[in-house]
Amino acid sequence: MQSESQLAIQNTPTQDPDDSAITLLSDPTQRCRVLLVDDDETVRMQLAALLQMAGYDVYTAESGEEALRVLDKTPCQIVLTDWQMPDMDGLALCRNLRLRDNTGYIYVLMLTVRSSRRDVLAGLTAGADDYVIKGAAAEEILARLHVGRRITHLEYSLRRSNLENRQMSVTDPLTGARNRRYLMKYLPCELERSRRYTHPLAILSCDIDHFKRINDGFGHDAGDEVLQAVASRAGLCIRQAVDWIARVGGEEFVVVLPETSLTGGCRVAQRLRETLAANPIATCAGPLVVTVSIGIAALDTAADLKTASATQLLSTADRYLYESKRLGRDRVTAAPAAHVVSPTPATRKANNEVH
Repeated sequence: MQSESQLAIQNTPTQDPDDSAITLLSDPTQRCRVLLVDDDETVRMQLAALLQMAGYDVYTAESGEEALRVLDKTPCQIVLTDWQMPDMDGLALCRNLRLRDNTGYIYVLMLTVRSSRRDVLAGLTAGADDYVIKGAAAEEILARLHVGRRITHLEYSLRRSNLENRQMSVTDPLTGARNRRYLMKYLPCELERSRRYTHPLAILSCDIDHFKRINDGFGHDAGDEVLQAVASRAGLCIRQAVDWIARVGGEEFVVVLPETSLTGGCRVAQRLRETLAANPIATCAGPLVVTVSIGIAALDTAADLKTASATQLLSTADRYLYESKRLGRDRVTAAPAAHVVSPTPATRKANNEVH
């Protein structure tokens, strides 16, 4: 069983996949999948036997159309295709492959009796990566396939690295929650979606009570464990793949609750507050009782959604968070939808004075 510190908050709105990622690619197996396309059954059988002996997973198709159907069900890293086939020939298959939204790069090796410069250029222009003449030695075919295997593996590695970097850029490394950058980019998206469908939106602004005392009295390692546990327990109080959490400061978190009214937001906030207060957090310094103060802001009606901004929503939730602290901490204070406004300078000053 994973400890609380190992649980990551992965919920995310379905927006820009470059940022949210945030689902990483599955690791490819050691074996490489090759789709062999040829209308000659004897050629298919001979080549399939050769490639299987060389350690490839081999799939076969008699035509370009069948090859596309196979790829829809089983993505392959390499396509070894004949040029001359009925209906869709090798050139048309190459063009179709390059127009498709494939999950990864497909290396195409054209197999043909055509060997003129004009034919080679036509194949490369259509999207083939390499060219091998029918009747070539088995060693040459395998060597060219090995080049394709190296290239597709490198492309996969680079793509995975890019996805990991994008995920790191929007994820808090300590808790696994989203970070401030993600919040400021995607909260306006959630608000716009709520406006479009006239669905309510609520957010919780949460702050761990007396967190400085935890760091000072028990050490930063214990403080880190508290942060991880708070993020993990908050994740258990929300809907998976709908709601999401962002760490926006040292001990501050924002919980975004799409399609949630003020009443619903209050229920989530109370559940989170009670869960933390009732269950001490195991740390390297021993079990610690931790509480949170929460402020809630919600947009329930079309009129509320039309006039408010994401910045105003955050400001209002912060305002009621500090009201919870002023009233004694370990409590939830909610802002009625009609009160979602930007705080005045005087309010900001008062909020800044409450710790």
